[in-house]
Amino acid sequence: MGLLEGKRLLVTGVLTSDSLAYAVAERAIAEGATLLLTGFGRGRSLTERSARRLPGEPEVLELDVTDAEQVAAAVSAVGERFGRLDGLLHAIGFAPAACLGQGILAAGWPDVATAIEVSAYSLKTLAGAFLPLLEQADSASVVGLDFDATVAWPAYDWMGVAKAALESLARYLARDLGPSGVRVNLVAAGPLRSVAAKSIPGFEQFESAWTTRAPLGWDVRADTDAVGRTCVALLSDYFPKTTGEIVHVDGGFHAVGA
Repeated sequence: MGLLEGKRLLVTGVLTSDSLAYAVAERAIAEGATLLLTGFGRGRSLTERSARRLPGEPEVLELDVTDAEQVAAAVSAVGERFGRLDGLLHAIGFAPAACLGQGILAAGWPDVATAIEVSAYSLKTLAGAFLPLLEQADSASVVGLDFDATVAWPAYDWMGVAKAALESLARYLARDLGPSGVRVNLVAAGPLRSVAAKSIPGFEQFESAWTTRAPLGWDVRADTDAVGRTCVALLSDYFPKTTGEIVHVDGGFHAVGA
């Protein structure tokens, strides 16, 4: 029996097969979970294409986290198909070009607000909207994908600020959703060559740093499965009393100095 046998999960953020969310979805299915995926706009066709590569070809729901009507419709659709929700993967992030690689002073509030709403506030949006379905599970888990926000990174700029907000928000959600039996944790992954990484100017600086400093080593192309396995573990019942935590899957990079 797999770690997620009988679990019903909603997975956001699957675009292409190199997405971290795809690695989570693939591993979750292998461990017995039944999935629904989400996508929106022009990106939905990419999600649907990726879904066809997954066992069982999970259905893809339309979901723009900044659109209240779409969020409500997604909750209704998940309720009709599943009746409850055992787990939710938040793998959503976006920052306008002005927020990345131009220094922290370059972006104006409208661009910054977009980055924070999509990349951080959306965790509250999804957790709050799907809470009635999460409460129907014996033990439910919300897992978000993170990038360590304890330091300032080259070129990451306002996305780094958004990730710091995400980390703080996860702790408050853990506090408020705990009485409902819902755990909230983040997985801080090392840099990986994905669609999201392509939007970060100077990504090669991350790549070279991890290659030389991660004690366990780090492969920006191949270590997606390590992230997927960790997310699956947190979505399972094997961490029943762990919440408000940030689990690093980065080869140990975060633990060492220069």
